[in-house]
Amino acid sequence: MKKKVVVLGSSGSIGKNTLRVLEKLNDRFEVAGLAVKSSVEIIAEQAIRTGCRQLVTDDLSALAKLRTLVPDNTRCSCGVSAMVDMVTAPDVDIVVCAIVGTAGLLPVLAALKADKRVALASKEVMVMAGDLVNAILDSGHGEIIPVDSEHSAIYQCLNGRSRSEVKNLLITASGGPFRNWSSEAIDHATVKDALAHPVWSMGNKITIDSATLMNKALEVVEAGGLFRMSADEIKVVIHPQSIVHSMVEMVDGGVIAQLSLPDMRFAIQYALTYPERLDGALPTLDWQSLNKLEFALPDPDKFPSLNFAYEALRTGGTLPAVMNAANEVAVQHFAMGEITVPQIWHCVEKVMHNVKPVKVDALETVIAADKEARILAGEFVNKIKK
Repeated sequence: MKKKVVVLGSSGSIGKNTLRVLEKLNDRFEVAGLAVKSSVEIIAEQAIRTGCRQLVTDDLSALAKLRTLVPDNTRCSCGVSAMVDMVTAPDVDIVVCAIVGTAGLLPVLAALKADKRVALASKEVMVMAGDLVNAILDSGHGEIIPVDSEHSAIYQCLNGRSRSEVKNLLITASGGPFRNWSSEAIDHATVKDALAHPVWSMGNKITIDSATLMNKALEVVEAGGLFRMSADEIKVVIHPQSIVHSMVEMVDGGVIAQLSLPDMRFAIQYALTYPERLDGALPTLDWQSLNKLEFALPDPDKFPSLNFAYEALRTGGTLPAVMNAANEVAVQHFAMGEITVPQIWHCVEKVMHNVKPVKVDALETVIAADKEARILAGEFVNKIKK
């Protein structure tokens, strides 16, 4: 029997690649539901192509249009509650969460409580609500397989290993477009500069985060939650080729690494098929041309984002959510040309030091901290923007 898959955020890069994987493995999987924020033309085309008959948009004003674009027997609905209903349906096996921002929190928590496998690409879920996620997992409900290439690599390296064997997690980073730039040059970097990622093709927000290394900061916090590791046990290594997706250092000094071409379909397929590995006709490494792999340590003075991550992970509570919210606000203003790259960092630092972190005991606590951080970040940006 085919496994039924729901894809949240199907109009984005991860979502589109997920559908590519599912179409290659259509003898094993069936698309049971799709959700987008407002890109109804894209989701309609995807539904027709895959035969999916359950669609959700988060934009009420787009719902009527969506209904005109799909067959009459397609169920179209709107809002987070509709996403929750879709992911918790008894016949759904796997939920792929690729939603940017906070919209994925409630559906993921609901899916886990309903004992679904969650293929998790949305960093915000573990960054903001890792304690809540782990409480559900510890109660014996649900399963998470990470889709971020770095966390997927670590998951694969840890497979079959006991926690006592692991010394450190080594998360690789391409270094982004500013890797070889001076601090003075970064001060004057434009949005176009930040969007020129040397390896990955991604959405604008995550590409800007990669330029500032805030994406890697979020991944450090996410790794802490996913793998129950402390800040001191998670290291970042610059690796420009993005062939080694991450590594695990063992207590005996050995290092286990996962290598593949930089293609998100590897991590997506692994999360869908685990514990099996299937031939999805993905590109293979050419060992004859693979003649140089470079590694270096990041410069925390030039890229302070990693300092924020370690502070957030050590402090815990709502501080990671505060860091994430402040960064989202700052990046929005940078993308509009209103502030500089260093001012993104200044905004995050300022907000983190002015919002008191509290223990995360409910989703409402996270949402409240997120809201407070966004207000403070907005006020800070309004004072400094061009």
